[in-house]
Amino acid sequence: MIHPQHAIILATLLTVPLSSLRADDPWVTYEGGSGPGQGKHVVLIAGDEEYRSEEALPQLGKILSKHHGFKCTVLFSIDPKTGMIDPNNQGNTPGTEVLQDADLLIISLRFRKPNDDQMQHIDDYFRSGKPVIGLRTSTHAFQFPGNSKWVHYSNSYRGDKKEWQDGFGRLVLGEKWISHHGGHKSESTKGFVVSDQKEHPILRGIQSGDVWGPSDVYGVRLPLPGDSQPLILGQVTKRNLKPTGDDVLFGMRVTDSEPRDGKNKPMMPVAWTKSYQVPGGKKGMAFTTTLGASTDLLAAGTRRMIVNAAYWGVGLSSSIPAEGGKADLVGPYNPTRFEFRKGDYWQKRKMMPSEHRLN
Repeated sequence: MIHPQHAIILATLLTVPLSSLRADDPWVTYEGGSGPGQGKHVVLIAGDEEYRSEEALPQLGKILSKHHGFKCTVLFSIDPKTGMIDPNNQGNTPGTEVLQDADLLIISLRFRKPNDDQMQHIDDYFRSGKPVIGLRTSTHAFQFPGNSKWVHYSNSYRGDKKEWQDGFGRLVLGEKWISHHGGHKSESTKGFVVSDQKEHPILRGIQSGDVWGPSDVYGVRLPLPGDSQPLILGQVTKRNLKPTGDDVLFGMRVTDSEPRDGKNKPMMPVAWTKSYQVPGGKKGMAFTTTLGASTDLLAAGTRRMIVNAAYWGVGLSSSIPAEGGKADLVGPYNPTRFEFRKGDYWQKRKMMPSEHRLN
């Protein structure tokens, strides 16, 4: 027989939504305040094993929310057993249902394979033709097994669906994974504005050299497809410092200026716009940059470019000031080295989504 007091407790628990009983939600939300973005919802999905998107995207969400008024929801790759963030878990991205009321999607993904329910919301978003910003490894965001209903999203897809050849990256963002054009962990990316695009709203407040990152220039096939419009070209730049074991920038600095011979004629585009339309869907717009490691966000110009792109994506280009969108860091931001972290690293790290809340 249940003790009367226990019965009261049990009855109370049964009336409480399950979501409120969780120790931690598997995502983090930054409620938008005043600013041009007020009333707009940006969903950011982090999920790559190497470039620390679980650090970068919460910071971008904080910037867009605090400085510009956007409501931002950041989703992560989650270990379903523990609720902890685990970038090595490629198959679980809870919360994609929030895409139903999203105005903009920002992704930093690599070889993900969400379950059918999660992926259906992602597919619905792209069929709606809403805008997307793809960072770094998002050119190869998905990789599904051959028997999956979503296999056409996979990098280097070569199946029967003609429009999907080379997968999501090529169709939506403009390119799939090709190569490390610059030296990985040894040569940085210095961005140069395409001369006839200097008036583009995404480049407002940005001069050549402002966009920088220790992540190297990715190779792309030239010209980029369709109506792709390069905005920033990436110079492969040599590092001047000998890297040390605790140097998150691997010896590279924004002040490095010596280009690498043979790698900059021509320079690869590292940021571009493009229209997209998935079969059966509406036409939409994409902004892609092959920068996007968490350490790339240490450069104010790189952050500003992404902030401006968010305004452009949701139709607020006229609200970008002449000096560009405010891109000051929000709260402590101490990004770590980009690298693969295998074994039980993430089980020991115990990173929960709540770690990224804005206090």
